Amino acid sequence: MQNRIVWARLLGLKDAVVEDVVLDTDGQIVAHVRPAARQALRCSRCLRRCPGYDRGLRRRRWRHLDAGTLMVHLEASTPRVSCPTCGVVTCHIPWARAGTGHTLDFDHQVAWLATHTSKTATAALIRIAWRTVGAIVTRVWADIDACTDRFANVSRIGIDEISYKKGHRYLTIVVDHDTGRLLWAGVGQDAQTVDEFFDALGPERCAQITHVSADAAHWIAKSVRTHCPNAVRCADAFHVVAWATKALDQVRRDAWNAAAGRARNSAVTGRNSTGAAKRLKTARWALWKNPEDLTVRQHDKLVWIAKTDPRLWRAYLLKEGLRHVFKVKGAVGRAALGRWLTWAARCRIPAFVELARTIKRNRTEIDNALDHNLSNALIESINTKIRQLTRTAYGFTNPEALIALALLAHGGYRPQLPGRTTHT
Repeated sequence: MQNRIVWARLLGLKDAVVEDVVLDTDGQIVAHVRPAARQALRCSRCLRRCPGYDRGLRRRRWRHLDAGTLMVHLEASTPRVSCPTCGVVTCHIPWARAGTGHTLDFDHQVAWLATHTSKTATAALIRIAWRTVGAIVTRVWADIDACTDRFANVSRIGIDEISYKKGHRYLTIVVDHDTGRLLWAGVGQDAQTVDEFFDALGPERCAQITHVSADAAHWIAKSVRTHCPNAVRCADAFHVVAWATKALDQVRRDAWNAAAGRARNSAVTGRNSTGAAKRLKTARWALWKNPEDLTVRQHDKLVWIAKTDPRLWRAYLLKEGLRHVFKVKGAVGRAALGRWLTWAARCRIPAFVELARTIKRNRTEIDNALDHNLSNALIESINTKIRQLTRTAYGFTNPEALIALALLAHGGYRPQLPGRTTHT
């Protein structure tokens, strides 16, 4: 077997001919290559075979996969062609994207590593700049997105926002409930950002959306009503129960303030304090957690609250009653919600009376969630994975790089390692 064929297989080059391989003065391997005949003299934009225009200005180099501990570069001439559609452009280079300094295999390896480890570790292993990792991930995703239709057969979606940086920097993300894939992400937390998604989806596919789950954010509801008026809007059960938890914590704080006031008065008059304020201050987790997850000490704390503070205990039962609504779901859940609203409206606890009014305003969306068993649990899972990407990468200065990495990792189109036939 000839040496040039061995080198071509070693370097993983399918549409290139190896002319020579040298070791330069920096101790790096430089392979002099040219496109195979079937790929020569093609337009880099439309890939049409075109007549040559000139030999180009100079030879160029592309960073390729390392060979052991040595860095490898491919070097070739870059003639220009005269394309009847695109004009005079540089010819197509089959082993690299137009205008980049890395080969396709190099980009795919970096993108694969970025979805599995930190950008810092990837940059150290591959010997490139930290920012270069983000640039490579962005263009790899752009190529994948250009040749795939990620919005095909989408009918049930979930919409939510996630903070990606300090200073109230948010991304709005959209998830496909049927496939579990991250469909889209955009910078911002307003109706205009959601409008961008529906504009990308197009009017025909907007009409195919049957269900949308989200929290009660008015900016999401406004955009959904505009673009998908026939879609069933479902309120997220987690957020509704979180409203009850927030109301319960307000009641606990009021109880603590009252107990602390009594303790201060006892200190002034010389009487011994009961220590109720301290016990209420440490009762937060016992009140927040689900009953089946309580420890023995937390269970005992709830028993103490039931005996000493009927108002706080009633607030706790209201929270658990609302959680029961979403546990039973369906017609039973809707009936239970109606009884709960009557109970909350008459409970004489301001925080829960206001919560009952809020739930009544969103009753249609909540009933839809109970009937269709749709929540944002999947999208919360994706949010957690995006936060993990952010932590692993030690943050992102450019949100577009985070969006590209999130779509690459959780959009269902992870890159392959060079030379592999299956996704890993």
